[in-house]
Amino acid sequence: MSTEDSPQSPPVASDSDAMLVERTVAGDQKAFELLVIKYQRRIQRLIGRMVRDVDLVEDIAQETFIRAYRALAQFRGEAQFYTWLYRIAVNTAKKALMELKRDPTVSENSFKSGQSDESDETSPLENELISSETPEAVLAGKEIAQMVNAAMEALPEELRQAITLREIEGLSYEEISEVMNCPIGTVRSRIFRAREAISARIKPLLENQSGKRW
Repeated sequence: MSTEDSPQSPPVASDSDAMLVERTVAGDQKAFELLVIKYQRRIQRLIGRMVRDVDLVEDIAQETFIRAYRALAQFRGEAQFYTWLYRIAVNTAKKALMELKRDPTVSENSFKSGQSDESDETSPLENELISSETPEAVLAGKEIAQMVNAAMEALPEELRQAITLREIEGLSYEEISEVMNCPIGTVRSRIFRAREAISARIKPLLENQSGKRW
């Protein structure tokens, strides 16, 4: 994976978020509905990277927003609203995973490798890989993108969270530090290790593709 730090821009969290939070705390439920609409898709995608049971993603996302709504009066604006919300989502997903380990009965949709993400936005890397013009190159790019996704799925949970927040959600190291509740140095280390692991996984395929003659 490229070490260039140019992921997607994070969601715009300007004064509009702060205004919607204030309106919600004042009793305007429509304001919170607007926040849900704004961030629901991103929250579901983030959770989907942590919890592979596609049937649970929507439930955990809903629980995330319920928790956020209940805690909104405690939000002081010291961090961006979306990083605060992402942290709640990560903690809620972790709680669900812990409960899943105690009660391993899950649906038949469990642990499908990235199928729930097919209609979502792709990472900048995946967009680059599948943007070539020829059908052969597109096919090769899709194979590599699938390998990247599989490599991410194989990462330890903390590395997968860090690289997802950086490369897919576009958060800064400081924001990831807030979401994951760890020092920035730890964030940098996790992202570096994740990139190294992904690069090692896809390197043979890249070498194989470069050696082909179409």
